[in-house]
Amino acid sequence: MKIIEANGARMPALGFGTWTLNGEQCVDMVSKAIQTGYRHIDTAAKYENEEAVGEGIRASGIARSEIFLTTKVWFTDIAEGALQRSAEASLKRLGVDQVDLLLIHWPSREVSVEESVKALNDAASRGYARHIGLSNHTTSQMEKAVQVSEHPIICNQVEYHPCLDQDLVLEACRKYGMALTSYCPLYRGGELMSHPAITGPAEAHGKSPAQIVLRWHMQQQNVAAIPRTSSPSHMEQNFQVFDFELTQAEMDAIMALRSKGDRICDFDFSPDWDQA
Repeated sequence: MKIIEANGARMPALGFGTWTLNGEQCVDMVSKAIQTGYRHIDTAAKYENEEAVGEGIRASGIARSEIFLTTKVWFTDIAEGALQRSAEASLKRLGVDQVDLLLIHWPSREVSVEESVKALNDAASRGYARHIGLSNHTTSQMEKAVQVSEHPIICNQVEYHPCLDQDLVLEACRKYGMALTSYCPLYRGGELMSHPAITGPAEAHGKSPAQIVLRWHMQQQNVAAIPRTSSPSHMEQNFQVFDFELTQAEMDAIMALRSKGDRICDFDFSPDWDQA
């Protein structure tokens, strides 16, 4: 397993995402993911599955100390006071004393980055999280966050896949010693998975198209990925990406697809994205 070191944190580069997983299915998938070898589990208050995630961790039989657990505070709850209450509620739902990483899920148009990051720092000072980070923040918002944060910010979790250029965010992450954690790392499948830049390496290495895309993430400096699936077989397959290596030509061909600029998660509350 590749480990990313970012501002004092050690984060497994490949994690298991739980967005849209709920109830017993979530419990079962989280438990199986950990038993498969995943040590990085990602959830959020907005996913409404923290209880199931916590239950899945306990059911796995692996010690809590071995798991890097991330949760996030929704943008409606990131003001001073509200953020701390949201984090405390997440801990209760998860059934843990502390998460390894607490993120601001989205920036807010009503609450300044300065206020939200100071509240995030206070949550860390209270012991709610070992590390803090951002999600869906632009480069200018990242700069403001770094300027006001007393605790190191270890990552910005953003949408990133071969159909979306995130070079500006990647550059900022490296400037500030942060990791970039990719959500939606496999795009939407279909069109991407049938592209010759993906199918060619898949045939050459005897791997699936999804494994090629995840390996592309793993070979980038300080890039993590948290693929989500409801299929146990796909979950196991997604973990088998450390026994081969893409050539530089294969990496470059996949990189070239990013000019498509296709963003999946773009909402009315989204920030004004960086334009690469």
